[in-house]
Amino acid sequence: MAENKGHGGRGRPTMMDVAAMAGVSQATVSLVLNGSPGAKLTDTTRRRVLDAAQKLGYQFVRRGSRSAPGGQSTIVFIADEVTTDPWMALAFEGARDKALEFGINICLELSHGDADMETAVVNQMGELPTLGFIYGTILTRLVELPPALASDRTVLVNCYDAQRAYPSVLPGDLLGGRTATERLLQAGRKRIGFINGQHGVDAARDRLKGYKQALASNDIPFDADLVRPGNWEPTAGYEMTHELMAMDNPPDAIFCANDMMALGCYEALAELGLKVPDDVAVIGFDDREISQHMHPPLTTLILPHYEMGQIAAELLIDGAGGLYAKPNRIKVECELVERQSVERSPS
Repeated sequence: MAENKGHGGRGRPTMMDVAAMAGVSQATVSLVLNGSPGAKLTDTTRRRVLDAAQKLGYQFVRRGSRSAPGGQSTIVFIADEVTTDPWMALAFEGARDKALEFGINICLELSHGDADMETAVVNQMGELPTLGFIYGTILTRLVELPPALASDRTVLVNCYDAQRAYPSVLPGDLLGGRTATERLLQAGRKRIGFINGQHGVDAARDRLKGYKQALASNDIPFDADLVRPGNWEPTAGYEMTHELMAMDNPPDAIFCANDMMALGCYEALAELGLKVPDDVAVIGFDDREISQHMHPPLTTLILPHYEMGQIAAELLIDGAGGLYAKPNRIKVECELVERQSVERSPS
């Protein structure tokens, strides 16, 4: 099983993690780790940042440690949303760290999915020595790009186009759903409930497919009564857990399609006088910050948006250097983060 290798369960610590631990902004972390002599920072602040980076094992990539291809110096990252969830901010940070290795600048533009705004961004950036565009969406979904972005210098993150005209980098939600379910089966759980996300969303569809595949591979018949609809919010986890536990033959494990619903699941189980994991094992998905602070800490799977951003930037940089990627869909593994919500407590 994959171990929790970074702060917050991600595969590697990020600048955001260092900033959070040190209690400073990301800009301050960048100034300290860049060794900027003109920055007006106290010795105490510098020490906090350096100590946090060392404790987390954060490796800062200095600008220009490798050469930029073709003399082009800017990548434009267009995101539809960055505030409701952390995913596009993480993808941008991954892309930025990869770009910095080559001395390439990267800028973030927020479009709210407005095609006119996206076209304006492309036209404006066309005056710069632009290496290419990364187009990212907060929900994994099908997109139709405006004509201005229709070029071989665009890579999609967390989204895909119907014609497969562009390389796209996506989370491995189906395999993640299978991994989560198999983890519960390996713990000896026999009857696994599933609280899914919003109907019609790609992540919900794929995680359910993974759940079904794991059951089939272990010769366990699929029981539709064990699957409940959710909406990604704690209230859905709470209400659907009450429904599942009211069954004549209730589950001994619940797979929640995201951590926020797992939070509501915990609350419902506590109301019913049931303990996690003694009575009911629970596993989540996304590895949000709160998952490690739940009681007990939640076993979950990582949404690899930082790595997805890195891969997208690397595809653009390789293309600028003459190594053009075929317009394939790259799936990035959602690693399992082991905590204490699956195994039964020792008797």
